[in-house]
Amino acid sequence: MIRRQRLAAGVCALLAALAAGIAFPGGAAADETARPAPKVELVLDVSGSMRTRDIDGGSRMAAAKQAFNEVLDATPEEVQLGIRTLGANYRGNDRKTGCTDTAQLYPVGPLDRTDAKTAVATLAPTGWTPIGPALQKAAGDLEGGDGTRRIVLISDGEDTCQPLDPCEVAREIAAKGIGLTIDTLGLVPNAKTRDQLSCIADATGGTYTDVRHKEELSDRVGELVDRAADPVVTPVATEGTDQCASAPALTSGLYTDREEFGQQRWYKVDVKPGQELRASVSVADDRAVAPDYGVLLRAVTVHGREIVRGEAAGTGRTDVLSTGLRYPRPESDDDTATPETVCLQVTNSFSAATGVKSTPGLPVELTVDVVDGPNKAGDVAAFGLGRGWWLLGALVLTGFVAGLLWGWLSRWRVAVWRTN
Repeated sequence: MIRRQRLAAGVCALLAALAAGIAFPGGAAADETARPAPKVELVLDVSGSMRTRDIDGGSRMAAAKQAFNEVLDATPEEVQLGIRTLGANYRGNDRKTGCTDTAQLYPVGPLDRTDAKTAVATLAPTGWTPIGPALQKAAGDLEGGDGTRRIVLISDGEDTCQPLDPCEVAREIAAKGIGLTIDTLGLVPNAKTRDQLSCIADATGGTYTDVRHKEELSDRVGELVDRAADPVVTPVATEGTDQCASAPALTSGLYTDREEFGQQRWYKVDVKPGQELRASVSVADDRAVAPDYGVLLRAVTVHGREIVRGEAAGTGRTDVLSTGLRYPRPESDDDTATPETVCLQVTNSFSAATGVKSTPGLPVELTVDVVDGPNKAGDVAAFGLGRGWWLLGALVLTGFVAGLLWGWLSRWRVAVWRTN
């Protein structure tokens, strides 16, 4: 009986493997095209509070140094890495001076692990917590080049250099459209620290992580550095206008823009006969907003006639609100038919919460794809599943056969039990 059970399980596994093989054929050869070197800057809080001994019996500073040494050993060769500190040099009580205390400990570039570790070993908790000024400087350290850029900020407290709000600094960095992401890690954070670091990360599409143990810190920083080396699609910065006539002409690709509260932005795309326009838009509420809001994406002709629309509504905190649309242009017998200009209108009904700045505008991400239109029975227009309907059929067949085998095996086991 045991052999029969194993046989049935093996048959099921084989069928599932065959279905997976059908569904996911071997990928194409890897793209050998050289990519620009990704850049990462680690920004470390070296303020006086880093002396606190509450991470696995040691100080926060000791945990950070250990994490840095482990990450430096494991940094991929293609990543250009730098280290910046905040609060590492000024020991006095003058706030104005303390709020300028940020320095580049190791320049962004090809990594010499020995030099970088030596520089980290000299650090000792000292002064203030100028997070805002440090982020401004770090963004400057990463300027130039086309590769991915990432700041990893590690801090155990709030910024002490108000009114320069680090959240506003992060929004200003994001508004430049340079594709820079800020990830933040809070060492044993309180609620205010957690809120501020989360706000910084949200403003640039980054992540926030609570850290309370050495191993967590090392693992998370290592993950973020490795992530910088992963291939990504870099959005192209564009600037919509208040009317279609002067709107930027877009082709297939990923675009970023900024949109004020309650504003509308226009873009235009040329669509040839027999092609289909697929567009989607996401608007991020990177700050506190009033409830009951929405996003509208419309495709209209140059004369203002609406072709198709997509809309979405939200309330409370949703982080991102997205919608999309599709417009298939019919085939034409005229080989000389000119492309049709389709105007895309993006409108939002967000409003800022009390006391929240409305500038810079909300981050907008627009995806445009112009493809050959559906013209076969097996295409998306007929099945609504794209070209994956055969995958569904394979999975249904696999489930059916597996169910028959399991039912037969169950009946056989019952017969044996009754006999015995």
